[in-house]
Amino acid sequence: MGHELTALHGLDHAQTLAIVLPSLLQAKKAQKRAKLLQYAERVWDLREGSEDQRIDGAIAATRAFFEKMGVPTHMADYQLDGSTIPTLVAKLKEHGMTALGEHADITPELSQKIYKAAR
Repeated sequence: MGHELTALHGLDHAQTLAIVLPSLLQAKKAQKRAKLLQYAERVWDLREGSEDQRIDGAIAATRAFFEKMGVPTHMADYQLDGSTIPTLVAKLKEHGMTALGEHADITPELSQKIYKAAR
């Protein structure tokens, strides 16, 4: 997903990762629940609160980390209004990127949802 942002808009890898990752984790949090809980504890030392609170906290901490490093986390921060999302999804399809992720379960439809959440 990030490669298409780079190709179409010239953003670098750090920028595209900062844009895509928080929205992807949010979209996949049910499927990645166990790993996100592990991430919350091991990376962000989040041990208190409900599981959902720790997961949401880890995603928020990830976004805050990118922002602290000077890498904005929304398309709008790069003067992108989301109008190219259909083109980004079309390019994913054109490049055969229709089953992304470690479980090959990020479809073009989910990619579109993730891009929209990252506006």
